[in-house]
Parts: sequence; C-alpha cells; structure tokens
Amino acid sequence: MRHLNLIGPQVRKLRSQRGWTQEDLAGALQRAGLDISRSGLAKVESRMILVRDHHLHFFMKALRASLDDLYPPINTDDPNMYDVMNKLMESRF
Repeated sequence: MRHLNLIGPQVRKLRSQRGWTQEDLAGALQRAGLDISRSGLAKVESRMILVRDHHLHFFMKALRASLDDLYPPINTDDPNMYDVMNKLMESRF
C-alpha cells in the first residue's frame, strides 16, 4: 500500500505524548482553523489521506510543535536519503 503522507505516525506520537485522544486533537485543530473530524484525523494518522502543505501550520499550532517535529527523523547527509524517503512512504511505522 502506498501511503499518502509522512506526518501521520509523528502526529499520532505527539498526540499520545500529550495524553490526547483523537477527539481532543481534532478539536484543537478545529479551534486552530482546520475543518477536520476525528475520523479524518484517524485517516491522517494512518496515512490514508494526503496532508496538504498549508495544513501543516494547523498541526504545528494545535500540537505546539515545530515542522521538524511533524516529520520522522531523516539524516539528510545520508547518500541514500531518497531511497530512505521512498521506503518511508511505502512502509508502516
């Protein structure tokens, strides 16, 4: 299965670290201005839907996280970085 975003597992991790339910985070995202339901958030976390670039701001604001926090750690000095990125999009975390 090809995944449609990279941030889903990190969003789940950040949400869990805060002790929030999906309903809690969906509410925080709505208050930040993103129209998303709990089921929509579940699809983001499971990487089933695309997260547009302009939606990242809402996740950063709601989670009080940096852009780097939303992405899995990637060593940009790794000469195989593009292969690693492709594997991240194809694999489950």
